[in-house]
Amino acid sequence: MPDDTPSPSLQALQQGHAAALNEIIARWQRPLLAFAYRYTQNHADAHDLVATAFSRLYLQRERLRPDTNLSAWLFTALANLCHNHHRWQRRHPSVTLDETARADGSLGTSLPEPMATAPTPGDALVQDETVSAVRAAIDALPHDLKVAVLLHHYERLSYREIAAIAGCSERGVETRLYRARQQLKQSLAVWLDEPLARS
Repeated sequence: MPDDTPSPSLQALQQGHAAALNEIIARWQRPLLAFAYRYTQNHADAHDLVATAFSRLYLQRERLRPDTNLSAWLFTALANLCHNHHRWQRRHPSVTLDETARADGSLGTSLPEPMATAPTPGDALVQDETVSAVRAAIDALPHDLKVAVLLHHYERLSYREIAAIAGCSERGVETRLYRARQQLKQSLAVWLDEPLARS
């Protein structure tokens, strides 16, 4: 969970302590990987983008203010890297290993959710299709809305924390989440058994 207190690890890194980078990586790698994977839907790309974010932190360490909000800086850098990568992927589409990893055609290689009882094959197919539809709908959101959704609903960040990452006000975060929900509701109308709203 990001916080806005100055990071002793960042200050140590700026003072030339190489081990401080390892401390920063140990603290932030997991949440950053989760965000990057949800954004890119590709494990290899997520790892590469997170590594690039940490590399940028190291290269820019001397230019950062000692009171820099490290978590906001890392998530902002990573969100921008993900956005640039996503735009590049749209111009250069390819089939990834993640996309071919499962025989049923669904994306990703995430671990299965624990279940009390085994679903029927029909239920499993509907669940996989629903998950794929939600992923596709989130992926189709504009970058600012997508980042807000991923940070709020998956990373469980507050409006204040998201505002620091997105560079907007808390009211702006609220607006982005509202717009994202409206777009997702329209995109997923078939799955929600709701008619599309007519404008």
